[in-house]
Amino acid sequence: MSSLVRYFAWLLAAAVTFATLGPPGLRPHANLGQDGEHALAFVLVGLAFGLAYRRRRLLIAAAAVVLIGVLELMQFWAPGRHARLEDFLVDAATACLGFALAAAADWLLTRFRASPAATSEGPAE
Repeated sequence: MSSLVRYFAWLLAAAVTFATLGPPGLRPHANLGQDGEHALAFVLVGLAFGLAYRRRRLLIAAAAVVLIGVLELMQFWAPGRHARLEDFLVDAATACLGFALAAAADWLLTRFRASPAATSEGPAE
């Protein structure tokens, strides 16, 4: 299951990279406005990578923020694209939100996986 989630995370990252650096006409539009589209894409990326790399989540989140900055800077050389600080801030913040949602999902699953019998002290006498 873990390799499937990792595969999906990297596929999603490739799609977001293409949408960010590819020709503007080929970029998908969700009618959420520019910030909404960025937020949706990067919260999904953060969530996917947060679930795929549970044991190194903080390191991967930091690397994601750096790579989001690099991706934004690469737009200076992509025809028809514009690097903007606002885009970086939205992308980085929503990716971190995705990582936080992955951590919350892990916490909830761990909490509810524990059997009620395992948490009790034993049979009452």
